[in-house]
Amino acid sequence: MLQVLVAYVLLLPTWVNAQQLDFKKVDLGDSYQFVYQWLDINKANQSLTFTLPKKGLFSPFRHFREYKPEFATRYVQKRIKQSLKADPIRNANIEFDTAFKQLSIKSRDPEVIANAKKRIAEEEQSHFNAYLEQQYYHQFTDHSNAQGIKPDHIRIAQDSVAVLAPTKDIILKIVNFKNIRRVTNYVLGFVQSIPYSALESRLTSSGAGFNVPTKVLWENQGDCDSKMTLTVALLRALMPRIKMVMVYIDNHAFIGIDVLPEGDDINIQFQGRTFVLADPTGPVQLNLGDLTFDSEQAILSNHYVAELFE
Repeated sequence: MLQVLVAYVLLLPTWVNAQQLDFKKVDLGDSYQFVYQWLDINKANQSLTFTLPKKGLFSPFRHFREYKPEFATRYVQKRIKQSLKADPIRNANIEFDTAFKQLSIKSRDPEVIANAKKRIAEEEQSHFNAYLEQQYYHQFTDHSNAQGIKPDHIRIAQDSVAVLAPTKDIILKIVNFKNIRRVTNYVLGFVQSIPYSALESRLTSSGAGFNVPTKVLWENQGDCDSKMTLTVALLRALMPRIKMVMVYIDNHAFIGIDVLPEGDDINIQFQGRTFVLADPTGPVQLNLGDLTFDSEQAILSNHYVAELFE
């Protein structure tokens, strides 16, 4: 039994941790220059220097903050009150308490009450969705059907592509070959080398700890959701037509690239396409198609959900 166990351990892959050698940002007046150096998966020195304009560095996420249910409730209630004032429900008396947290509907006609409840419920949902969209959040259901509110990583990545566009020519020149795998592996190595910060609970943290892509660069740190979002935004800036997915498992997240699998590439089928998976989190360095054991087991067990980034 001991010999079998030893043989199994020897067969497990040996991962190399990413190592960032240097990071600095330089104020150039109307822009910032970002300078990075790190050791790649082959222990070779890599460097990346790019400049991003100050004007777009944190816009449109300047007001992005932790989701607070009480703010959402206040927003929804205010909009409903405005709606009822502009378009009152006939034959119904609707009152809000002094804190405007609850309303009562009174009418002699049960049908009027039922219709009023239906209208208000529909408006509540509509205004709630609008509030989430304004704040870059959305409702999320994980693989076990647990529900919560999380940052809308897809929209945040989409709205980050333009500000990251200056990295395109620089990275493609470094890679020196327009090959999806080579470009992806370079970006993975870069993001993996950025220091990691632990993920707060995706369903209960209300976005606490999440950094939008430019903030990951600015603070030189990010959790797995933050690094995933940065990676997708960078890859879209580099390869505008490539389709990707964001993949969520318990307490972790990674990406998938619409590319033909090679060898033992770990992949998933989603909406009729094959996506080869990649983990940009670090500090473990992994190329496209490789995942850690726990992440691979989650995929094999179908304990994940995916969101398409078109």
